[in-house]
Amino acid sequence: MAFKLSDLPYSHDALAPHISAQTLELHHGKHHKGYIKKLNKAIDDTPYAEMKLEEIVAKAKKNGDKNVFNNAAQSWNHEFLWNSMSPGGGGDASGELKSAIDRDFGDMDRFRRDFRKAATGQFGSGWVWLVHDDGELRIRATGNADTPIADGKQPLLTLDVWEHAYYLDYQNQRKRYIEAFLDELVNWKFAASNFETLRKAA
Repeated sequence: MAFKLSDLPYSHDALAPHISAQTLELHHGKHHKGYIKKLNKAIDDTPYAEMKLEEIVAKAKKNGDKNVFNNAAQSWNHEFLWNSMSPGGGGDASGELKSAIDRDFGDMDRFRRDFRKAATGQFGSGWVWLVHDDGELRIRATGNADTPIADGKQPLLTLDVWEHAYYLDYQNQRKRYIEAFLDELVNWKFAASNFETLRKAA
């Protein structure tokens, strides 16, 4: 089973001026597409070829297959990233998700502070996640291609802090990119939908 690059859930210019069309064209059309192409080549004629993407991520990490893991995880992470952002996003969560954030972080301001700290503090390339872990919401930073799903954790949303995600728009000012994500882009509806799915499955 060959994996294919899915379309973005919005146009390339939909996140401007916070993320430019040029950045999305390169990030989605070059980087994400490249991970999928390398993954398909790596799993061809192997048992991985019959697995779902999430299964490949977990199995490759367990087996120490770094090439397969890196490209499978990055393929999954980027698909999740596109849905973690939306035009007209940002602001506060609402409903049951907000109640859970208030419970586990204190309030939305403290959530933003902790998320910002994790994102700015992630050395080099990586990701920052809001995850559901043993009944609690937690912020987790992962390096390079690593992803919470490889360890059985359930993410609600993510931010890519690899330089290719923001350098054309923000250069070395990662903090401004993080602030734009939290203030203008984060897709709380997507996070709430993931949270509700987990609550129903519990």
